[in-house]
Formats: sequence, C-alpha cells, structure tokens
Amino acid sequence: MKIDELNWEILGYLQENARESFANIGRKVGLTPPAVAERVKKMEDLGIIESYRANVSYALAGHQLKAIVMLRAFMGKLKPFLGKVKSLQEVVNCYRITGNENIIMEVVLKDQSHLEKFIDELIVYGECRTHIVLSNVVANTPITKG
Repeated sequence: MKIDELNWEILGYLQENARESFANIGRKVGLTPPAVAERVKKMEDLGIIESYRANVSYALAGHQLKAIVMLRAFMGKLKPFLGKVKSLQEVVNCYRITGNENIIMEVVLKDQSHLEKFIDELIVYGECRTHIVLSNVVANTPITKG
C-alpha cells in the first residue's frame, strides 16, 4: 500500500497522541470519523500501524538509571544470549547490530547496585560496555513521509 498524504497526516496525529479521537483527527484532516477509522483499520491490517502503547516515565516508576549497554558476544554465545535477553526485565529495547559489538540494549535499572548485578548477569555472554543516559535529547520522533 502506498501511504497517501491523508494517511501521513493521520499517522502524524496518532504518533503525537494515539488516544486522539477519530472525530478530532477527521476535523483536522477534513474527513468524517468513519473515513478516518477505515483508513486507520486498513493501516493496522497492513502492519503499517504496529501497536499503541503508553510511554511510562522510568524514573517515576522507580528506575533511577537508564543506560545503553553494548555487548560483544563471545564465540558461540550470541545465540544463547538472544534467547536469554527476552527474559531480562531491565531491557526496554534490544537491537542486533553490525560493527564491533553484536548487541545494543536500552535498559532501565533501580540504582547502581542493580546495574552491577545486571552486568554480572551479562558478562558470561560477552564483553560489555555501559553508558549511563543523562537525558533524552530526542525521543519518539514521529516518522514522516520524508
């Protein structure tokens, strides 16, 4: 499906606020609420819209640290790690990447002690490099037609 201009506008509003009503979006883009709903349903069915979720403040939810952890897997340890990482509650996002490291993860942790225990759990799979996040400069930027 080619995403037309109206669908890009609808996607923009949904990325800003996924709870925006179809009536409000329709007023902004010049469509009726049922027409907006039909377009959204089609984009959901095609997988263009993957999901809707709430953004939760990790700090207010009791996690004082956010970190980026890179892992360079030991020989024969990448596949076992890929199975294990899905069960690690600290991991918010995990990507398999190219370059010197195999994995980059975004993690949230309660404190430094929690970070230490987390790293101890990872070092059996490979060499870790950890970067503490100080602040978000850009976050959840909407995808546009570009």
